[in-house]
Amino acid sequence: YVPMSGIVVAFKRYTGARSIWESKWVGWKHFKSFFNSYYFELVMKNTLRLSFYSLATFPLPIILALMLNEIKNEKFKKGIQTILYAPHFISIVVVCSMISLFFAKDTGFGTQLIKAITGEAPVWLTSPKAYPHIYVWSGVWQNLGWNCVIYVAALSGVDPTLHEAATIDGAGRLRRIIHVNIPAILPTIIITLILRVGGIMSVGADKALLLKNGLNQDTAEIISTLVYERGMVGADFGFGTAVGLFTNVINILLVVTVNWIASKVS
Repeated sequence: YVPMSGIVVAFKRYTGARSIWESKWVGWKHFKSFFNSYYFELVMKNTLRLSFYSLATFPLPIILALMLNEIKNEKFKKGIQTILYAPHFISIVVVCSMISLFFAKDTGFGTQLIKAITGEAPVWLTSPKAYPHIYVWSGVWQNLGWNCVIYVAALSGVDPTLHEAATIDGAGRLRRIIHVNIPAILPTIIITLILRVGGIMSVGADKALLLKNGLNQDTAEIISTLVYERGMVGADFGFGTAVGLFTNVINILLVVTVNWIASKVS
């Protein structure tokens, strides 16, 4: 807990010339600067849009894990798992470079493919409307296989006698998935959901900065990019700490709320 005392920077004018404790107190100045700024509404809206859009893809790893669990050929199953897991280990920088090459205006394979089908070449990399879709679905492609690992592990622990009993009772494959597999992994689903909700306000800055440009920043400017650009690049450490503290408090409240709701459901 000792390093957490650094959040006091959010209430001081810290520049690095003096120590944290010697810096001048400014109270709620940095928070007021953030809340009253012209970009507050923009970055909040963009951050929440990306967060809830990403959260909407939460069931996909569960569905994938249920599908993989139904594959009986172990060699084929392991091969599919390896193919799906591999993108997770690709660097974010490399993924963004792949996106830039794939959706390049004149030479991108994806752009040329859409042009061949529709007759028009879309300009996705500079489109504010396309940015959230590119951001979210590239993340799904990269992390879908890895995120389903925990569900595959949970499904491997389901008692086979439950499936045998359900089969004897006349339950088909779909009914066994609904009434045996899903209830068995429900605690795991709730835990991962709580963790996902706890990061709603903390959209990473790495991919956002790499995909952002002057034409799509209306939807690409989020809280983490603001903190990086003003707090780190602009050396306004107090402002950056204040915004980070604000987002963390929101995340804690969300975690507590979702955990309370989950305790009533499960």
